[in-house]
Amino acid sequence: MKPWIKRSLFGLAGAAIVAGSLGACAAHRSGWGGDPAGFRAHMVERVGGKLDLDAAQKQKLNVLAEKLQAQRTAIRDAGDAGGAGGTRSQFQSLFAGARLDQAGALKMIEEKTAAVRSGSPEVIAAAADFFDNLNPAQQQKVRDFMNKGGRRWRHRG
Repeated sequence: MKPWIKRSLFGLAGAAIVAGSLGACAAHRSGWGGDPAGFRAHMVERVGGKLDLDAAQKQKLNVLAEKLQAQRTAIRDAGDAGGAGGTRSQFQSLFAGARLDQAGALKMIEEKTAAVRSGSPEVIAAAADFFDNLNPAQQQKVRDFMNKGGRRWRHRG
């Protein structure tokens, strides 16, 4: 595989993970929090409309969105033995004593990294399957969006 393709796929996967995480946070704050499937369907329709996706492409985008949601959940739950309160409480506990719990911080980072590492091949494969099945104009729209740092989609007539 050519290096620029690998970089593009990793960039797309990274951007998708970040966008998925931020989107899920935004959805939680705007009332979608209890319905990740509803939010995912809404985002697939929105992106599908911006890219003029056909039904097969929307299905591939939906698979990507499902993989991203699963990855986000795995990262969130990594190291949360027995539902101890999630990442926020884990992070706060590192600062609970007179000194920062460095060993605990390293352990938390290793657990989150392991979750990313284990789920990334599926996310990358889904991202590649989606992106590779776009036509050149659709691929360019994705590139333009990524070049803008993920800012708003703009309609080009």
